[in-house]
Amino acid sequence: MPEETLDLPLIQRVLDNHKEVPGALLPILHAIQQGLGHVPDEAVPEIAHALNLSLAEVRGVISFYHDFRTSPPARHTLRLCRAESCQSRGAEALAAQLREQLGLDDHGTTADGALSLRPVYCLGACACSPALELDGQVHARLTPERLQALVKSCRVEAGA
Repeated sequence: MPEETLDLPLIQRVLDNHKEVPGALLPILHAIQQGLGHVPDEAVPEIAHALNLSLAEVRGVISFYHDFRTSPPARHTLRLCRAESCQSRGAEALAAQLREQLGLDDHGTTADGALSLRPVYCLGACACSPALELDGQVHARLTPERLQALVKSCRVEAGA
C-alpha cells in the first residue's frame, strides 16, 4: 500500500477521541473507515496498542463484521440478495452471471477497482425478487438483461 494512503494524523485523532470510552473498538473502526474509506492493515497495530488489545483481537473484529473493508472500496458496489425469496426467483443464476461477467467470486473486486460484488441476505425487497443494490439503490425484479445493462453502465462510467 502506498505510504500516502495511510493518514496517521486522522488515525491518531480517532484514537485520541475514542480510546477512553468503554467498548471503543467498534466506534474507532467505524470512524477510521469513514475517514479513509477502509481500515488499512497498517492501522491495526496503532489501534491494538491504543486499546491494549492483541493484533488478533482487532483483526478478528474487522474480519467478523462484513461492513469493514481492509482495502479501498471499489467505485461501485453490487450487493445481490441471496435470501430465499430472491433465490426462488433466480438470484443464483444472476450471481453466476455476475461472477462470469466480472470474472470474480462472490466477494471480489475487479482489478481496475470499478466494481465489487458482495452477497447479502435480504434487501427488504422480497415482494419484488430478485433484487440487487447498486451503490445504495435497490433494483428489483431484476432480469439477466437489466443486470447486464447495470454492470455495463458502471464499467462505461469507470472507463473499463
